[in-house]
Amino acid sequence: MIQLVSLTKAFGDRVLFDAVTWQISDGDRVGLCGPNGAGKTTLLRMLAGDEELDGGSIVKPAGLKVGYLPQDGLIHEGRSLYEEACMAFRPVLDMKAEMHALEQRLGDPSIPEDEHNAMLARYSDLQDHFRLAGGYSIDLKIATVLGGLGFSQDDWQRPTETFSGGWQMRLALAKLLLARPDLLLLDEPTNHLDLDARNWLEEFLLTYPHAVILVSHDRFFLDAVVTRIADLNLRTLTDYPGNYSHYLEESRARIERLREEKRVQDEEVARMQMFINRFRYQATKAAQVQSRVKMLEKVKPIEVPPERKRVHFTFPTCAKSGRTVLELRGARKSYAPIVVFRDLSLHIERGDRIALIGRNGAGKSTLMRMLSGVEAPDAGTRHEGHNVVTEYFAQDEAIRLDPELTVYETLVKGSPEHMVPAIRNILGGFLFSGDDIYKRVGVLSGGERTRLAVARMLLRPSNTLLLDEPTNHLDLDSKDVLLDALSDYGGTLIFVSHDRYFVDRLATKTIEVGGGEAVLHLGTYEELLWRRAQREAAARPDAREPGARPVRAASQAAPKPGGDAARKKQHARPDADPRQERDARKRAAAESKRAERQRQALEARIASLEAKIAAREEAIKEIEASMATPGFYNDREAANAVITRHQALMWEVGDLMHQWEELQTAAQNG
Repeated sequence: MIQLVSLTKAFGDRVLFDAVTWQISDGDRVGLCGPNGAGKTTLLRMLAGDEELDGGSIVKPAGLKVGYLPQDGLIHEGRSLYEEACMAFRPVLDMKAEMHALEQRLGDPSIPEDEHNAMLARYSDLQDHFRLAGGYSIDLKIATVLGGLGFSQDDWQRPTETFSGGWQMRLALAKLLLARPDLLLLDEPTNHLDLDARNWLEEFLLTYPHAVILVSHDRFFLDAVVTRIADLNLRTLTDYPGNYSHYLEESRARIERLREEKRVQDEEVARMQMFINRFRYQATKAAQVQSRVKMLEKVKPIEVPPERKRVHFTFPTCAKSGRTVLELRGARKSYAPIVVFRDLSLHIERGDRIALIGRNGAGKSTLMRMLSGVEAPDAGTRHEGHNVVTEYFAQDEAIRLDPELTVYETLVKGSPEHMVPAIRNILGGFLFSGDDIYKRVGVLSGGERTRLAVARMLLRPSNTLLLDEPTNHLDLDSKDVLLDALSDYGGTLIFVSHDRYFVDRLATKTIEVGGGEAVLHLGTYEELLWRRAQREAAARPDAREPGARPVRAASQAAPKPGGDAARKKQHARPDADPRQERDARKRAAAESKRAERQRQALEARIASLEAKIAAREEAIKEIEASMATPGFYNDREAANAVITRHQALMWEVGDLMHQWEELQTAAQNG
């Protein structure tokens, strides 16, 4: 579908791409990976046509529609949310407007017959194109995408300029998904999404019919969505079939092979160079020396990607807290006129590892501020247990850093003396190396400040950590450093994160925030999703209607987390990494549950649509029978009302049939 031919791109002396040739086919879902600064965003911008090439070409078919979502910076204004979302269907809406205009003119008896027939033919053509373009289901598509990305029905008429930057990016993503371009380019699409919206986007992309190239630092998202990884390193692209976990294994093996090949090459070059140096001035060896000189000139040095240093970090020691760590009793919190919590009671014990989940704006950050003591509840009480030493990482922690200090000084300040020798090691794990550690905080980018704030938090002794989205702006390697450190943390952990892999690895309990409440659930987030799926399956209408197909038992409707996957993995190789096996089991179980939920939902929607279509067709038959009776047109006003009703039903059946066809296609392909 699209091909890169000898693509070259450089910024000054820094070469990002050197004669790269690469190809993308329709339907590919590609994850673009590589170290920070390798050129991932630059490649997306070149594919979108927003960045010039220094050399080579990008070959695209004529008429290829490309949609690009940058990391941030998009602002919408001047329309309501619904009107802005409709802009994704502008050509289809233009057809609809022309059809309505033709409908008005067709009722004019003064139009000549030839012109009337031409208008009928044009109307028929427009109707066919409108149906094929999905015009009858525009509102349904808009409602599905906006709802999936977290917008409520009440938001539809809000002016777009009243939405924050994160919601502006959600709207930009919604418009792209609705437009369905042939090539979808997404740069960190999950940055501004909560877990529910992230899960919805994952399922949407799994059924997206065209090519997708995305950059993401969400490992679980990459594992679930992509079918191949393109690794951008050493000025070229290397393809790996499979998801991100498979890429990690294959890339490690490839790098080991490269290292071995380079070692052999270096030894051979050293031997030839030694021979040349030894016999350079001996006439009897001149031919052999010249032969080796020519061989050396032809040697192309093997490049090996620099080894990414793995930093293992242990938190500074801190005395244990009492059994009760934090407690809220009858807490109320509001920001007039919005009531965030009405009558909230929570009890957190030593050793709890709790993830706060809920839609953006539900009150997760408010709850974190109340738990940390930064904000007091309007009513009720907050109780802190014995010997609790709290470290709170706020969403805006990065902007609280002293801009006059250097990176190194920021970490030294407030760190225990025995942790100072580990500072350089920690900074390396968060991508600060060489002279970077002497930069002043004031000149750092937003992402660099966030990484520095996380590193500083790790160096401070505590027995209770409250972290509000610490993974924002962290690359995959930095996330791994943080994740490993928190996995070994011996204290109490309460955190907010929209990174599914992060939540799955750390949380043993979840608190669901929303509707003025915060409900504690025992077990992992995956187990919470499984229980939700069981409740939804039990509440389905076809599970209660007489004569309906019986719902399978809970044990059959969706596998319990890890069940089938564990059985499939029972013959795993003995030296396999248990963590990778556990992750694989989780992914397999989640995929099985997702497929079952999709199948059940499709069947229910198809049955519902068939019933609606049958009812509308029956009503159309009755109207057509009345229209065929003698004298029907004698009362023009009454006849017009019936004709309008008939036309409305015909449009509605067309819309329902289009939805039914799409669902049948999805069911057959599933």
